[in-house]
Amino acid sequence: MNVYDSATMESLMEPLGYDSTNNSEVADLIILNTCHIREKASEKVFSELGRIKKIKSERAKNGQRTLIAVSGCVAQAEGDSILKRAPYVDIIFGPQTTHLLPELVTKVNRLSTSQIETSFPVNSKFDHLPMPRSEGPSAFLSIQEGCDKFCTFCVVPYTRGEEYSRPAMNILDEAKFLSERGVKEITLLGQNVNAYHGEAPLDHKIWGLGRLIKEIAEIDGISRIRYTTSHPRDLSDEIIDTHKSVDKLMPQLHLPVQSGSDRILKAMNRKHTSSEYLHLIDKLRKARSDIAISSDFIVGFPGETEQDFKETLQLVRDVNFSHSFSFKFSIRPGTPASYYKKHVPNETKSERLKELQDLLDKQNSDFNKKFIGKKMTILVKGKGKTHGQMLGSSPYLQPVRVENSSLKLGETHIVNITKVEANSLLGKC
Repeated sequence: MNVYDSATMESLMEPLGYDSTNNSEVADLIILNTCHIREKASEKVFSELGRIKKIKSERAKNGQRTLIAVSGCVAQAEGDSILKRAPYVDIIFGPQTTHLLPELVTKVNRLSTSQIETSFPVNSKFDHLPMPRSEGPSAFLSIQEGCDKFCTFCVVPYTRGEEYSRPAMNILDEAKFLSERGVKEITLLGQNVNAYHGEAPLDHKIWGLGRLIKEIAEIDGISRIRYTTSHPRDLSDEIIDTHKSVDKLMPQLHLPVQSGSDRILKAMNRKHTSSEYLHLIDKLRKARSDIAISSDFIVGFPGETEQDFKETLQLVRDVNFSHSFSFKFSIRPGTPASYYKKHVPNETKSERLKELQDLLDKQNSDFNKKFIGKKMTILVKGKGKTHGQMLGSSPYLQPVRVENSSLKLGETHIVNITKVEANSLLGKC
């Protein structure tokens, strides 16, 4: 989502004469687009601001002005405190006011005072945004934003607001725009993307994610469709059927479960049980036998016992994930879980996380190894690490490196997988 928002910011600033640069030391405007979902991500913001402050001071010595902006969820949650800790920041704006960036820059330049905008406007920000930049054959497309689930550990409802689904026609127009610019693969984005319920064109009825995917699949040029991130509560039979009936929908789904313990799931307010999750996995695999499932896990949630953790390990064994993300529980200020008692000692959390990650890594390795000696269709996305090497992605989102410099960006090729490395596959064609 932040990658998508960052691309949108670049498009917003073009009419003001700005162009992007990879060198912050020559930038007139530096924007930190932030994440607040875990404590470590928030801490990085202030560390990075300290580095940028030095750049601002050095440029000022040469008579060059540098504006510093903080956007995203940290800005939304900690706007005033950011300015107190880093008074040299010029602009602070949240995820729902991205479209106001040009106006905020203009105000700072005119008034020479810091600007904070962290409101939740009545009108959707998408009504005011240009088409985001797209470079390469793969692009993100935001279709849904916000969350109404209120998991007790999560800040998203407080930083991104309530669930909002864009009208289907706007999404289709953007998908066609991307296709016309050479995009072959679209990843549909949302905090709860499978909760999508957008107004349909013409008859103004409501489309779910399944119907939207079917319509995008009809767009010429689009050959791959993905979506992330899903919530088990919103994985409908319509969406599951779409995995069976739409060939362009890739056979990979990220479906966070967080824990295998029903007691912990209830404390998290996930509103699903481990058996209900397993039932969804079974339905998905009956609809499409080759589907790969990835997930998210939180270890050491307040009150988690050794038995709770063992139930998580058992769920992992039952599902056999292709890839997953796992983290130690960290307190997010203002969330219900931040007030829970019976916190798990950090040493115990670390031990459990290692045991879980060892199991998940083994599953990921086994999943990758089964493709050795088999053919796989890849989408070429760029250059590899070495000269003459090209990088593509498999239907399962695995990076695939091929020793063939004749492959062109955006092409699809069938490759023979010859080797598995730590973070990628090697192939020949």
